[in-house]
Amino acid sequence: MILEIVSLVVGAAAGAAAGYIYRKNIQEKKIGRTEEYARNLLDDAQRRAEEKKKESILEAKEEVIRLKNELDREIRDRRNEVQRSERRVAQREETLDKKADNLDARETSLERKQNELDRLTQEAQDMHARQKAAMEASEQTARDMEEKQRAELERVAQMTQEEAKDMIVQRIQKEAYHDAGVLVREIEQNAKDEAEKKARNIVAMAIQRCASDHVAETTVSVVSLPNEDMKGRIIGREGRNIRTLETATGVDLIIDDTPEAVIVSAFDPVRREIARIALEKLIADGRIHPARIEEMVEKARREVDNQIREAGDQAVFETNMHGIHHELVKLLGRMRYRTSYGQNVLKHSIEVSHLAGLMAAELGADVTLAKRAGLLHDIGKAVDHELEGTHVELGVEMAKRYHESPEVIHCITAHHNDVEPQTIEAVLVQAADAISAARPGARRESIENYIRRLEKLEEIASRFQGVEKSFAIQSGREVRIMVKPDEISDEGTIVLAREIAKRIENELEYPGQIKVNVIRETRCTEFAK
Repeated sequence: MILEIVSLVVGAAAGAAAGYIYRKNIQEKKIGRTEEYARNLLDDAQRRAEEKKKESILEAKEEVIRLKNELDREIRDRRNEVQRSERRVAQREETLDKKADNLDARETSLERKQNELDRLTQEAQDMHARQKAAMEASEQTARDMEEKQRAELERVAQMTQEEAKDMIVQRIQKEAYHDAGVLVREIEQNAKDEAEKKARNIVAMAIQRCASDHVAETTVSVVSLPNEDMKGRIIGREGRNIRTLETATGVDLIIDDTPEAVIVSAFDPVRREIARIALEKLIADGRIHPARIEEMVEKARREVDNQIREAGDQAVFETNMHGIHHELVKLLGRMRYRTSYGQNVLKHSIEVSHLAGLMAAELGADVTLAKRAGLLHDIGKAVDHELEGTHVELGVEMAKRYHESPEVIHCITAHHNDVEPQTIEAVLVQAADAISAARPGARRESIENYIRRLEKLEEIASRFQGVEKSFAIQSGREVRIMVKPDEISDEGTIVLAREIAKRIENELEYPGQIKVNVIRETRCTEFAK
């Protein structure tokens, strides 16, 4: 019994110990698994944190690189813009220096001419005084001799001077003056009527046979756009594209509310044509950025140069004037993009060539010379916006440089009456030039502005003391002034002409140059009753 109790007690104690050990093992296993799960969670969190950190660092580096590239590109663009601005400023300074040198040279030349004029004026005054003294002495001698002859004649003829004079005057009046006057007037009137009739027939025939078109030019060109979004692409970011195009071509691009259109504005037709072609190429290509713009502008410039050469060759072919120097042919082509009062200068020159040739054929003059001079008469207008001087002076210089004949050069010099025409061909070129310029629509200047300018020209000349009448002629290219001979001397006309020319330069705006022609004359009139 005791043994059983002891056995039970021992068994119970052993079971309790075994249970305790089992529970302890189970708890340790749970704790181990929990610690391992915690470690796994911590490792996973650390790994995720490292990956997130690397991703953030990589994104930050990419953002820094992108910002750096944008900043470098913007700095490079601004540096290029600054360099272009510096080049433009340097070019302008160089141009201003050249103009200053030219002004100094002209001032020196004018001062030298003024000194020469003063010297010649003084010499003329001295010569006039000597001639006057000699004339007075000669007149006194002639009077003495006449007095002696009259006394001798009165003694021989037994007739007084008054009686002899009356007899001679009566005979001349009855027998000679009347018949001679009537005959001269009749001959002059017949000659004038015949010449005027023949001249009108020749001019009308030439105009009728030469029915060429006149071309009126404007100072803007319109470029059509495929859509309104293209305007934004032309302007570019912060206006870079439009600034580049305007700088490269020298035109103004007007982008306003006009739907699907851009206006190219420039007074120089060559620059306007280059800009128009370049803009159309850019729109067709679709890639619009500064480098592409400069490339397209250069291509357009080459294309316009080719058009200029073709236009010159075509003008030579139309007028059949072969043998002209190739540089003059190129200058003729440039006149395709030159205008005068809205009239295309190349079309005008071709028309003048045809008109002069037709009239020369009717009059039996040199047709080839007239046509050649008519084609080249305005050649100076191809370079008058680049060089100093009038288009007549520049045209003469170009013709001499490329070995044109003296006859052609004289026609160019005289076509605005700067010198007196010495050949019939020069007169025909003058007439053909006036006919072509007088076509309806050839001159864009309104009649009101034209009349107002001529009236102002006459009014300026009439202000001066001693001026009797003033007339604006040659379409305003010349003002002819009649002075009172008892108030203005011969020497005074030189000073008056210079003062009127200076007043016109200061107060009037006009194309080309105006000739101031002061005329002083004394007229004696007697009536036969």
